[in-house]
Amino acid sequence: MSPTTAPRPEVLAARRVVVKVGSSSLTTTVGGIDPERVRRLVAALAEARARGVEVVLVSSGAIAAGLAPLGMARRPRALPAQQAAAAVGQGLLVHRYTEELADYGLVAGQVLLTADDVTRRTHYRNAHQTLAKLLDLGVLPIVNENDTVATSEIRFGDNDRLAALVAHLVHADLLVLLSDVEGLYDADPTAAGSSLVADVALADDLTEVRVGRASGAGLGTGGMRTKLDAARIATGAGIPVVLAAAARADEALAGGAVGTFFHAASRRRPTRLLWLAHATEPQGVLLLDEGAVRAVTERRASLLAAGLTGSTGTFAAGDPVDLAGPDGTPVARGLVNFDSGEIPSLVGRTSADLRRDLGTAYEREVVHRDDLVLL
Repeated sequence: MSPTTAPRPEVLAARRVVVKVGSSSLTTTVGGIDPERVRRLVAALAEARARGVEVVLVSSGAIAAGLAPLGMARRPRALPAQQAAAAVGQGLLVHRYTEELADYGLVAGQVLLTADDVTRRTHYRNAHQTLAKLLDLGVLPIVNENDTVATSEIRFGDNDRLAALVAHLVHADLLVLLSDVEGLYDADPTAAGSSLVADVALADDLTEVRVGRASGAGLGTGGMRTKLDAARIATGAGIPVVLAAAARADEALAGGAVGTFFHAASRRRPTRLLWLAHATEPQGVLLLDEGAVRAVTERRASLLAAGLTGSTGTFAAGDPVDLAGPDGTPVARGLVNFDSGEIPSLVGRTSADLRRDLGTAYEREVVHRDDLVLL
């Protein structure tokens, strides 16, 4: 990692950008949406649009926007209360964006996503088609999780991972994460002597980062760790990332040397593998012997029944499952070709044995290498 002060050509060259803003960057100190902060953000987005950049906004803030109308002094902890606040606040939030964007002649389009929309392939394709059409029509999509019916999504990480997945979904050239801190620091940003890391040269550098303090101490749920996770996903997909303060959104989008710039990996990971690695929740675990672990991780081979020692969980054919070694550590994730109830009859058996005893349908791979990604 090294500092830089030069303008960022990758930002200037980006024609399609996903911008994520968190609740803490949109709310007042006492709670509720701050109209002035929204106004400044929209001005920065409109400026980018005027330069010919397509913009997708991933915005938190629905729960925060619903607090005041419901007479809530702070973000509730109970899930039903969070969902109620989101139900009231989502419309208010999008209305605010719609009004502000209209001043620049821009049309807003609301897109609410749940985990299924980024973890199930058919939903994933539908979401891609919807967003692509909105952009084609000149609409500025405003994406948020559907918190009114979601369960795990509300604790998803303040939309950071969702923003990275949306960036890949729409084939973005850049992901901009707007926060309440200036960027990534080499230590706790409140500690004396800490300094801003202006440039992360390689995605691998992220493994060296130690997070001392989660930012976003107000109404948001995210922190620096979730932003680094988002940066890993995006840069691994070939998409550079800028992490900057929301107050400097205009500079960040214009290529200014603000915040932290994460360089993309040299090649974009295939959509199918990125989806499998980052947008799925494993429904079970396949247990492998040492030979199978080596075959999968070193030779990038398919998983055959002969390398199985067992499984845990309940899953159906086509579900994502983790592949774990003898010590229980997951080494890969893949789409399994058999139901969990069929696994015991497959354990340790050769393809020839399975064909003879169970028929030709059982001699296929347990997980094909094209449906498998290393973790």
